[in-house]
Amino acid sequence: MNADFIEALNALEKERGIKKDVLLSAVEKALISAYKRNYNSTGNVRAEVDSDTGETRIYASKTVVETVETPIIEMSLAEARKINPLYEVGDVLEVEAKTKDFGRIAAQTAKQVIVQNIREAERGNIYEEYVEKENEVLTAIVQHVEKGNAYVELGKTDGILTANEMIPNETYQNNARIKVYVLEVRKENKGPQVVVSRTHPGLVKRLFELEVPEIQTGVVQIKSIAREAGFRTKVSVFSSDPQVDAVGSCVGQRGSRVERIVSELHNEKIDIIEYDNDSAIYIAKALSPAKVLMVYINEDEKAARVIVPDTQLSLAIGKEGQNARLAAKLTGWKIDIKSQSQAEESMNTDETEDAAEE
Repeated sequence: MNADFIEALNALEKERGIKKDVLLSAVEKALISAYKRNYNSTGNVRAEVDSDTGETRIYASKTVVETVETPIIEMSLAEARKINPLYEVGDVLEVEAKTKDFGRIAAQTAKQVIVQNIREAERGNIYEEYVEKENEVLTAIVQHVEKGNAYVELGKTDGILTANEMIPNETYQNNARIKVYVLEVRKENKGPQVVVSRTHPGLVKRLFELEVPEIQTGVVQIKSIAREAGFRTKVSVFSSDPQVDAVGSCVGQRGSRVERIVSELHNEKIDIIEYDNDSAIYIAKALSPAKVLMVYINEDEKAARVIVPDTQLSLAIGKEGQNARLAAKLTGWKIDIKSQSQAEESMNTDETEDAAEE
């Protein structure tokens, strides 16, 4: 029977990924709970399980007294001196208890404690596994959508995609596979809760890392990402090797690499921009697809004034200011965009005012 017990523990360790010493500790806790339940005792109890043989022993502490009133926690001086003649009243000794005497209720208590400890150990293992996956991308299977939130399966545990982390206008069908970004892993009573996102810029970054070998090797680096999920994302990239085209690597042959990412992101537009150490050139590129005539830089205020052809003004600003907003976020500069005619008009006004002052 003991051999079967150890074999069962080894099987649990292999199947559930719970270390054997954790399982043995659970059994020891279960034996202690069973003893206290069986004898209705609150005294000190210790249990031992031999990891090799499976032999179990329970020891209860008893105080040596002249007259025994509570046998569960007390022992007479005469009985104690049969064990060791040196015992005196007030001494505490451990006595082995017989598990055979346990009743059905005690056995059920032991079972409940073991099951509970195994569940807690499993939850702990899952938490440790998934907390290491924070800021990573996982493939999730949509289980159901309820009250605006999507609940997804992530392998050994489930995740929640809240309404705030969903791509606008994207629908989630049951059993659909989607890529999600792990925002946070929380410890909950029912097990770890994994909070995932489809809107975080980190999702775009990780998808490019998965699709572009040059990013994986470090030859091409992602410098910055600005994203308005579901609409447009700007990504600036840089190559440490002059022979490697950073933008071309990310786009892929005939756009194959970026197209896979766009498809994963519900056809979100993605602008891939080459990073430049020259702030003026970088800002001009960030306003792509608009063409820029001139960029004036104010280093102190980290502000830039950009001049574009009259026909490019609306394109540079973008729908509801989106292109300009994303360019500013990507570069970290305040950007004021003017058309060529607006700039000339402003210049003429300034000259007239200067002349008037003179």
